[in-house]
Amino acid sequence: MLNFKEIDIGKLLNQLVTEQEISIARVCNFMKCTEKEVEEMYNMKSLDTEVLLKWSKLLEYDFFRLYSQHLILYAPIGKKTYTEDEENNNKSSLPRFRKNVYTKEVIDYILNKIETGEMKTTEVIERYHIPKTTLYKWISKYKKSTK
Repeated sequence: MLNFKEIDIGKLLNQLVTEQEISIARVCNFMKCTEKEVEEMYNMKSLDTEVLLKWSKLLEYDFFRLYSQHLILYAPIGKKTYTEDEENNNKSSLPRFRKNVYTKEVIDYILNKIETGEMKTTEVIERYHIPKTTLYKWISKYKKSTK
């Protein structure tokens, strides 16, 4: 199971290249770099976003989603509340994304924590700010599908 808390992007790139059996020559050609530079990227914990975007295209995998999942699981939820007037004055031109969009991987990760006894449902609710009803729906839905 992937650890969303500690993301080692270089290791994950190397793993996916190996799984997909992509030759180093193809990687170098696509990335427009040397074999040594590719090996250096495999040893890096993080990469520039432009470089990561190229890797995402080459491997047909959204590596940015790993970081989105990290934010869903580990970023604190803001406590700030706005009145209607304040909200209208603080609008950004950047798109706003809902924080409570959970992927199947995140749901599996959380349910695994509960099933293995690593965390209790109350701990999951407190730590990840998942609504109680949502968590219990997941437990009900996904336990039925595994039987």
